[in-house]
Amino acid sequence: MTTDKKHKLSEDSMGAALSSFGASTKSAQAITAEVIDYVKKSFEGSAAAWERLLGAKTLDQAAEIQSEYLKSAFEDFVARMTKLGELYVDLGRETYKPFENVFAKASPIK
Repeated sequence: MTTDKKHKLSEDSMGAALSSFGASTKSAQAITAEVIDYVKKSFEGSAAAWERLLGAKTLDQAAEIQSEYLKSAFEDFVARMTKLGELYVDLGRETYKPFENVFAKASPIK
């Protein structure tokens, strides 16, 4: 590999690294926002369930309130974790994308 090709590959690699960093930062912000929203809504749901439990008149009513809350919390958890999984997959794709051309140019096999 000539010095010019090495220099060009180095420049391409640096550009890809900066582009990758920008993409990963954006994805990390989306993941953080999703986690914060989940925690906030989870806390609100838990507080509402406690209020309802404190107002329950019978043991059966309390059991029903708890059952509804647990079902709702589980469904929300599964939905949020699915969304977070998708966001992490997007993070991987967006982080790798800028390097695709660099790896193709640097590969000795063509």
